[in-house]
Parts: sequence; C-alpha cells; structure tokens
Amino acid sequence: MTEKATLHFMCGKMGAGKSTFAKSLAESSGAVLLSEDDLLRGLYPGEVTDLGSYITLSGRIKDTLADHIRALLRQGMSVVLDFPGNTVNQRVWFRELIESSDAHHQLHYLDVLDETCRRQLRERRSINGGDPLQDDATFDALLAHFAPPTPEEQFNVVRLERT
Repeated sequence: MTEKATLHFMCGKMGAGKSTFAKSLAESSGAVLLSEDDLLRGLYPGEVTDLGSYITLSGRIKDTLADHIRALLRQGMSVVLDFPGNTVNQRVWFRELIESSDAHHQLHYLDVLDETCRRQLRERRSINGGDPLQDDATFDALLAHFAPPTPEEQFNVVRLERT
C-alpha cells in the first residue's frame, strides 16, 4: 500500500518569504517542489506585466498541473506548492487537490509584518532587478485582498510568525 502523501502550500503576504520557505521545506522533507514563479518565468517570459496577465497565466498553469499534482499525491509523493494561497478563492484550488487526491495537507501560514515584507521586497528588487510586480503599489493592491486562513476553512494550518 502506498503511504499517504502530504500537500504543502503557502499563505503569506507578498515578500513574506514563502518561496524561500517552500524551497527549504521541499529539501528537508524530500517532497517535489513546484514553483509558480519559476513556471511563469520559464513558460511565459516577459508576459507577466500586470495583475491581469498574472491571473490569466497562473490559471493556465494551475489547470495544466492539477492532474499531475493529483497523480504525484496518489502515488505517495509529497508535494510543496509554491503558489499563493492568500485569499479564500485561491485556497479553493488547494482544497480541490486535497479532496480529489485524498492526501494529507499542511497550509503553512507565514505571518509577517507589512514593513518586513516591504523591506524584503526592496532587497529582492535590488538583487533581481526590475520585476514589474514587486513594488509597493502591487503590494498594496494585493494586501487589500489578503485573507489569513480561518478555522471555518478546515485546513491544517502551521503558523510561522516572523517580525
């Protein structure tokens, strides 16, 4: 019998360190890491120029990967999804993956102060250059929609508080 796998996914404001944490988690647990940012850069170079294009292209990736992710989980391979679960609506996709694969899950909630996120975004921009969606205006726009996980959603939440 195949051991039940775990789907790990993230919730945290832009700049909270979700990608760094996801990489570390995948390495330490032996899970497969799938990164939305890496997929967007590789499949759609230069095409993510605003939130609208991000939403469209992210949706394509999710639709394309869903069956593959379910197959990995059903075969006992744990998966770390470095995709945002920052709104109730975004978390619906993760819920569908969990229920359709019968996998365990952990929602890793990186609870980080806004100023820390902004500082980390500035540092990232100075290293990576001019990503058009890693600025204060985008942070503010996304923050307006951010919703921490609630008990009603019935996720297994692992809260990581950082200042």
